[in-house]
Amino acid sequence: MADLPFDSLYRHGFARVAVAVPRIRVADPAFNLTHTLDLAREAAERGAVLTVFPELGLSSYTADDLFHQDALDAAVSEALDRVVAASAEIDTVLIVGAPVRSQGRLFNCAIAVCKGVVLGVAPKSYLPNYREFYEKRQFAAAREAWDDQIEVAGQRVPFGAELLFTATNLDGFVFHLEICEDGWVPLPPSGYAALAGATVLVNLSASNIVIGKADYRRALCTSHSARYLAAYLYSAAGHGESTTDMAWDGQALVCENGDLLAEGERFADHPQVVIADLDLQRLASDRLRTTSFADTVHDHRERLATIRRIPVELPIPAGAIALERELPRFPYVPAATAARNERCAEVHHIQVEGLSTRLRATGSQRVVIGVSGGLDSTQALIVAAKTMDRLGLPRTNILAYTMPGFGTSTRTRTDAHELMAALGVSAHEIDIRPSATQMLRDLGHPAADGAEQYDITYENVQAGERTSHLFRLANHHHALVVGTGDLSELALGWCTFGVGDHMAHYSVNASVPKTLIKYLIAWAAETGQFGPEAAKVLKSILLTEISPELIPGADPADPAQSSEATVGPYELQDFHLYYLLRFGYRPSRIAYLARHAWSDPSVGSWPDLIPADQRHAYDLPIIKHWLGEFLRRFIQTSQFKRSTLPNAPKVGSGGSLSPRGDWRAPSDASAAAWLDELARNVPDE
Repeated sequence: MADLPFDSLYRHGFARVAVAVPRIRVADPAFNLTHTLDLAREAAERGAVLTVFPELGLSSYTADDLFHQDALDAAVSEALDRVVAASAEIDTVLIVGAPVRSQGRLFNCAIAVCKGVVLGVAPKSYLPNYREFYEKRQFAAAREAWDDQIEVAGQRVPFGAELLFTATNLDGFVFHLEICEDGWVPLPPSGYAALAGATVLVNLSASNIVIGKADYRRALCTSHSARYLAAYLYSAAGHGESTTDMAWDGQALVCENGDLLAEGERFADHPQVVIADLDLQRLASDRLRTTSFADTVHDHRERLATIRRIPVELPIPAGAIALERELPRFPYVPAATAARNERCAEVHHIQVEGLSTRLRATGSQRVVIGVSGGLDSTQALIVAAKTMDRLGLPRTNILAYTMPGFGTSTRTRTDAHELMAALGVSAHEIDIRPSATQMLRDLGHPAADGAEQYDITYENVQAGERTSHLFRLANHHHALVVGTGDLSELALGWCTFGVGDHMAHYSVNASVPKTLIKYLIAWAAETGQFGPEAAKVLKSILLTEISPELIPGADPADPAQSSEATVGPYELQDFHLYYLLRFGYRPSRIAYLARHAWSDPSVGSWPDLIPADQRHAYDLPIIKHWLGEFLRRFIQTSQFKRSTLPNAPKVGSGGSLSPRGDWRAPSDASAAAWLDELARNVPDE
């Protein structure tokens, strides 16, 4: 799809689909045809390549014994002819429902039509004949067909429930048709279709409404999409169906891999088209990584071999089609307050469970932790405090040390002391400047004699001194060193290897990204986990510049260095990390997603803890620059640090960088393929 503009969602593995619910009249195909074509044209104008209509939408579902009337059959046939003819001028694949006479039987069918061609016809497999349903009175099931082709609109076309329609011009777009009850049975036809490669599962439904049924349908469709790692499109009959003994709500749903992407208005007395943008590459990525999905394919290979594949060229718009799907700016942090608080509580429990289990296993009752007054050590100290509470041990068993160096600011030093006091831990201070100066002197480094040579040696001497002290303190007090580094720093290699902040006896933040660390601390403050004094200092820490504090500045009150000035904005780099680690997307796609999420601060949801004046925007050149820096660091320069990580609990599905968990990679890889793809396929402006 490289011939499409960068701004087209189709270039980046998305596909726009539509679920339409027209107004109908019972047994009036001419009326129903008009409204069907109107909605199809609307969907096409909005860039949808597939538009789904309800079950028996051309005739109405509630025609009952009128289905056996020749006049209705003739009117449906004429309507189908006109759908096929009109489709030549409508740039969307139409999926319409109609009764079709063939082989001496009447079948309830889904019919796929595109650009004047009938692609195929799928008859309903499972006919409900219980409670209010009497479909076997009028229709035959798919299993009763004896020919795998029928004639529709003068065309001899494939016929059967096992048809897969495969796009020849959009990778990963393969759709399958089933009808209403087919999706409710224990082993639905769409399940086998998904195993055979279908990614877009389509259900044309009638489905009358009763109390609670809408919630059940929604749960059914989302769970289908999750189980089959697919999209699930559902269109139910609505206004105009007979209410002799039933009522209709016209529920329209688009689901993807367990998420509800879009839902229409129920009980609407007007036609509606529900649009959603499917992420085909996300589905492909999850199927590629889920080995049990492939195992299931193997177990059913004999049945899957009978499935027929029909090529179709989708009417993809040639111009720019902007993505309408909302992407969270913070993929690790829910924007909604309730969901975010629930996420924070869950992460907190996982961290505490990990550390408490390790202490029980080792028989240790004390921990040693370095407290800098920054975000990561603050969260680690919070976890340590709650762990002692859980184990019934005094918080004084936490041996906390602040270790000022050459660049430590009075702000972070003060916050560190106030936090240790508020949490009731054993608070200590060790000034590492004398020992760091001695090491610099031993190395023959000019800074030992006062020269302002602030290089990597100068910085890492301090980081190493701190960690060396912590380990020897742990030996001395029969304790474990608790690591403080987070997922974002590990991804960027922003840690000192070996005897540095890279190492610990047990880490608690190693799979928690920086953006989530901030909200965990904010959650602890807002929910009063440790009282008002602790909440006050936690809020101060949240407002402090993220800094390694290894180089002195002109003003000793605040940090002189900015981590984000070197490695990039953490909020943007966490976005890049999520999509590279979780899905393995190509850089140009990540850049496209990042621009969509971050280019306009007035669009989309923000976590309410971010004030309006701190809601940042990033244009494509800035995104391209920092994504390049991320790729260079992640792929090429920092894997050796991640290959030797201490133990730490995995926290989220967004991934862990432990070599024993989600990520195994060579330490000597080149980032050239990623950087080249970024340079070639992402515009500079």
